[in-house]
Amino acid sequence: MRIQHWQDVASLVVGAWLVVSPFVLGMAGAAVWLTIALGLGVILFAVEAFVLEEWGEMLLGLVLVVAPWTVGYESGAATASSVLSGLLVILFAALELMTDRDFSAWWRDRWHHDSG
Repeated sequence: MRIQHWQDVASLVVGAWLVVSPFVLGMAGAAVWLTIALGLGVILFAVEAFVLEEWGEMLLGLVLVVAPWTVGYESGAATASSVLSGLLVILFAALELMTDRDFSAWWRDRWHHDSG
């Protein structure tokens, strides 16, 4: 288990919400299992160190944002929860990337080099 940034804790909370939200919001059908699976994925990325972890979180966040329209969530509350959770996961991953020294060094070396 590796939690190094506040964004990991925030993502862990969002992931936990996603796991319980189908029962709290009364979701049905495929939306239940998709939301639980995505929540478990967010939790896994939050507590473990993976290569390209933040990019994986962003992908999960994107899936959460589009899931209500691709799966057909029945309730407005479920749609709002999925979209808001997805946006938060993307935001936390982006903020973590911006504070990651290795990524910052790569970005600076790749895009901000002197051309003279």
